[in-house]
Amino acid sequence: MERTTENKIVLITQKTRLEMLIRRYNTKEQAQFFIEHGGGDFSDYVAEHDRYTAAVRQVTAILEMQGRVQRLDRDYLTGYIFGENDLVIALGRDGLVANTLKYLDTQQLVGVNPDPSRWDGVLLPFSAADLKKIVPEVFSGRRDTKTVTIAEAALSDGQTLFAVNDLFIGQKTHVSARYIIDIGGRAEEQSSSGMIISTGLGSTGWLSSVIAGAAGVDRGCGLNTVPVLPEGFNCSSRYLYYTVREPFASRTTGTDLVFGRVEKDTPLTVTSLMPENGVIFSDGVEQDSLEFNSGARVTVSLADRTGRLVI
Repeated sequence: MERTTENKIVLITQKTRLEMLIRRYNTKEQAQFFIEHGGGDFSDYVAEHDRYTAAVRQVTAILEMQGRVQRLDRDYLTGYIFGENDLVIALGRDGLVANTLKYLDTQQLVGVNPDPSRWDGVLLPFSAADLKKIVPEVFSGRRDTKTVTIAEAALSDGQTLFAVNDLFIGQKTHVSARYIIDIGGRAEEQSSSGMIISTGLGSTGWLSSVIAGAAGVDRGCGLNTVPVLPEGFNCSSRYLYYTVREPFASRTTGTDLVFGRVEKDTPLTVTSLMPENGVIFSDGVEQDSLEFNSGARVTVSLADRTGRLVI
């Protein structure tokens, strides 16, 4: 069949749990022994792998009829340079969509669910078969997109890190993080388990779990003091929320600035007081990180660019 476009289509895939086990234990047999020795069901890993690889084959075949296809593993996203007119297809779990979006600029992204019986797919509205219709519509401009806000962490030395879901600022280990937080003209030295700055897209994830934990303690004490996120906080909202995990009050550290809103004209600034192991990472991927040790200062705000998610 003749291709419908000469534009490049980049297919983003990710390793299955079985592939990661084999990478760790060298062979499938050794991986099986490890899982079953611990009482696990190895057949579930195999079934998931088989379904995913079948989806990769199906999607690749469909896309090759539509245009030039470049397959890219998630591990290589950080160093890949996307073309301005590339169409990007993410085939995997919801997290793959988030991890891919932060590396895009003008490119449109289509989320495809490889296994609807296994994954809810909030960010994966399409099946493999849908691509026969979706891809031509995207290239002809007949498909709508949803704008996705991206957060940006900019260090004083010029390094930057983007996040589609959330940013974490704190320690690599479980010891307390020490830093100075500054927002809206107020500053405070803090000791905590680190802080999370979330976009609207990520608000149902890590941020939500922190607030739920605080609300549980609040109810147990008969109080009603935990803040509630606004109903309109969604992927397109042009603001962020930050929350501090387990802040500790002492003679030198406070707990006043533990939750609040970050906007373009009121960014969040954090100065590290951690001699070592300070870190900033995004979207739950610790490998995608910046060092944040004593003297480093980071400003967190809205990125100028936004993601474009095909709907």
